[in-house]
Amino acid sequence: MLQEESDLSLIIAQIVQKLKGSNLYSQLERQAWGSWEKRILKSLNSMCTELSIPLARKRPVGEQKELLNKWNEMGTDEPDLSLFRPVYAPKDFLEVLINLRNPNYENSDSLSFRTHLGLIQVPLKVKDIPELKECFVELGLNIGQLGIDDSTQVPPELFENEHVRIGQKVLAEQDSAAAQQYIRQGSPTALRAELWALILNISSQPEDVLYYEQLKTNVIQHDLLVDSLIYKDVKLTASNDDYYFVFEDYLYQVLLCFSRDTSVLSHFAFNSASPPKSYIRGKLGLEEYAVFYPPNGVIPFHGFSMYVAPLCFLYHEPSKLYQIFREMYVRFFFRLHSISSHPSGIVSLCLLFETLLQTYLPQLFYHLREIGAQPLRISFKWMVRAFSGYLATDQLLLLWDRILGYNSLEILAVLAAAVFAFRAVNLMEVTSLAAAEAVLADLSTLKVMPLLQIFLFATVT
Repeated sequence: MLQEESDLSLIIAQIVQKLKGSNLYSQLERQAWGSWEKRILKSLNSMCTELSIPLARKRPVGEQKELLNKWNEMGTDEPDLSLFRPVYAPKDFLEVLINLRNPNYENSDSLSFRTHLGLIQVPLKVKDIPELKECFVELGLNIGQLGIDDSTQVPPELFENEHVRIGQKVLAEQDSAAAQQYIRQGSPTALRAELWALILNISSQPEDVLYYEQLKTNVIQHDLLVDSLIYKDVKLTASNDDYYFVFEDYLYQVLLCFSRDTSVLSHFAFNSASPPKSYIRGKLGLEEYAVFYPPNGVIPFHGFSMYVAPLCFLYHEPSKLYQIFREMYVRFFFRLHSISSHPSGIVSLCLLFETLLQTYLPQLFYHLREIGAQPLRISFKWMVRAFSGYLATDQLLLLWDRILGYNSLEILAVLAAAVFAFRAVNLMEVTSLAAAEAVLADLSTLKVMPLLQIFLFATVT
């Protein structure tokens, strides 16, 4: 009898979980994403109308030859982009997330969630510090880490030498799962490019190079409106960055090819979004004349090129660089600018960040909230860009090691909370959002691993 009861309660729990996980959330996600998508497309179409330019056109032969000749030095080109504007910036997307609501929870008795005082009002399950400790156990205080100078009893150079030796063995065996486990303690600089490629299952075969060349041909032959958005974004972000400006040509090559890559459409299968569509001229609304636009289904936003920029330090062969970026995008980065209930999705990351601050740094959280400086308004841009352009490159690569190692983006929210904890004394003295932003304006001197370790393993829980 007892066995039957426990079986029944287990079945009920599973049904509740399924209901909670599927229909409820997917309805909410699709609805929210649908209206956001319409807004983006409206912005794109109005730009076409204002500037009297088509979404796509075939380049005349002369223009094709010219582009082919300057393919490796596109950064020297200075097209007039003054009239183009980013379709949206992270802060616009944050407003959409802030307005997300789940009607089924409006009248619920979920007291634990009703006490949540952050901007995100969708009750998703996020981890607390004990659960995060369990998840990120390899980041513990007594475990050797690259990126920490004096964490364990073992002298750092001894740990590093041994770690390099193990890394070389992992590479020799070409074991992807072992590489993923290994990189949780950080990757030696000299092995990082090969380790990431192994974890992402990227091996440069002749057909991959050929595929990249086909995408390049497509760029040469056709001009898309999004090309100008890509140019504009690179000029506004990476070109002005002390670390990344030298990679301007690589960024154009990778991002222009990426916009033509229809294989990227597959990520929409794991996403509440649907790829944006355009219609052949004169056939508006007729589904048989609809085409995905851009062909990869991804409209770049302000800062998008910063997903590629750090990878340029590791890969100098364009088709390899391209493959690594595409795989990083479809595994991880797409989750940072789409609405979903996935634990690595941006909604969950925002909620995790706010919950960590409210739970473990309540005084700071309430102080910032009282002065109109909701912490998420500051940290959102860091998380959307996976901290690219905010941290020094060596620190960013150590952070991305852990994203690959744990196959999760949750560490972004933990780091964002750790940054606030680190600057808490200064933040307690500010009296406005502008002043709080000034305290957190420069993250380029931060050391990622000590911050994460102290926040996770030395915070009173």
